[in-house]
Amino acid sequence: MSRPPTTPVRMTPADLLVLGLSGLRTRPVRAVLSALGIAIGIATIVMVVGIPASGRRALEDRLSALGTNLLVVQSTFDQRTHELPPVPEPAARMVARIGPVQRASAVANTHAEVRRSDRIPPEDGSGLTVLAAETGLLPAIGGHVASGRYLDATTAALPTVVLGDKAATRLGITEVVPGGSAPTVWIGSRRFTVVGVLAPLPLAPDVERSVLVGWPAARRWLGFDGHPTELFVRAQEDQIESVRSVLAATVFPENPARVEVSRPSDVLAAKRITVTAFSGLFLGLAGVALLVGGVGVANTMVIAVLERRPEIGLRRALGSTRGQVRGQFLVESMALSVYGGLAGAALGALGTAGYAVARGWPAVIPAGAVLGGIGSALVIGMLAGLYPATRAARLTPVEALATG
Repeated sequence: MSRPPTTPVRMTPADLLVLGLSGLRTRPVRAVLSALGIAIGIATIVMVVGIPASGRRALEDRLSALGTNLLVVQSTFDQRTHELPPVPEPAARMVARIGPVQRASAVANTHAEVRRSDRIPPEDGSGLTVLAAETGLLPAIGGHVASGRYLDATTAALPTVVLGDKAATRLGITEVVPGGSAPTVWIGSRRFTVVGVLAPLPLAPDVERSVLVGWPAARRWLGFDGHPTELFVRAQEDQIESVRSVLAATVFPENPARVEVSRPSDVLAAKRITVTAFSGLFLGLAGVALLVGGVGVANTMVIAVLERRPEIGLRRALGSTRGQVRGQFLVESMALSVYGGLAGAALGALGTAGYAVARGWPAVIPAGAVLGGIGSALVIGMLAGLYPATRAARLTPVEALATG
């Protein structure tokens, strides 16, 4: 009598997962070496993309510090009256309502004379400009205080001043010591206390050579009429031309020709060219890194599967189906790829951050490179394991065992 055909044991996905992972546990050294090869490939992808991205960010920050999104609005000289027409008082507030505008602030020339001491005759003034300044001026011009503090809502209404960098040097007041005796200057016939000294302002050289008085204080003691003479406007870089096109009409709706708006900095054009060039470079580097990493992953997985053909033959002889054999090795190859991909992404991120910190750059770890590296490891590992596993599964037990 013939024996009935043996029904193969059905394996659930969980069984395949356990079986596939068991291969890694029983050969830990080979598994670690295989995952290391994958990790190196993925780390290469992350670092090849991350290091140039960090360099690009550092370059962009340096270019942005040169005022790529700064516009300056001034009134133009009137040929008939031979005067500069006053800018409307609420000009800065009107400009701030423009959607892409991030910051807007104003200064105004008070035409007052500043002296170091009341013993100096008024006709022997310092030649410095006394500007009425709004409390939000520094963020608009990219400035900061080198010593002391800037004007706030309280000190702007008091007889206090902040000195620009060059003005402080000329007046001989280069530092304000906290808790010490505050230096003073004379503006007109009144003494003003110096509360701060600004750091150099490459984007606003006129402010560097000026003495800044609060807007309310200038109105009260210097006869200031409240009309600004210069506006500083920060806008989104990608909208800078659009903002410039409407600034004149916003500041002076009755006659936009009475105000002049500076054109965007040439640095902005250079920055855009740089960004475009870097984008093309990143695409090329990412493609090369993916190719190199993919070849390394595929090579590791093909060898890992092919060297275990005798094991495949033995499993077939014991009754495993071709589908079970394929599933086992696919699970193993994908598990190796996941482990190697995660380790490689971590190594690549650490390597990128370390290099960026050593160069004084901001560390930029592109999420696309990390996720793409892990995803590519998984996909390439699956594809690399699919072909040899399928081919080995098609062999008869005798042929598979004979390869050992």
